[in-house]
Amino acid sequence: MLHNWAKLSALMLLGWIGVSTPAALHAEPISADRKASLDHLLRHDCGSCHGMTLQGGLGPALLPEQFTDQDIDSIATMILVGNPEKAMPPWEGLLSFSDARYLARQIKNEGPN
Repeated sequence: MLHNWAKLSALMLLGWIGVSTPAALHAEPISADRKASLDHLLRHDCGSCHGMTLQGGLGPALLPEQFTDQDIDSIATMILVGNPEKAMPPWEGLLSFSDARYLARQIKNEGPN
């Protein structure tokens, strides 16, 4: 857990100073089963606040057009850290950075299916 927090803190620091994150920090492959679990999580857990169709609910919509100005790592960091000002819980500890990047790619590039 401390290792993940240190990695996340380093990524956030790199993002704040405008340095691209090296791909090696988040190059863990995700199995097909894990992708299916994450797709389910996106629909059901994220959807509980962002709407079951991800078009918005208590939280904002999670559609690609909402994230045109954010890169995958920024979205993944938001997933892991959360946003206490908007009552979004942190998913760090439940999701790896690779998991969060997969979800970010789903949100940004493919949208809900």
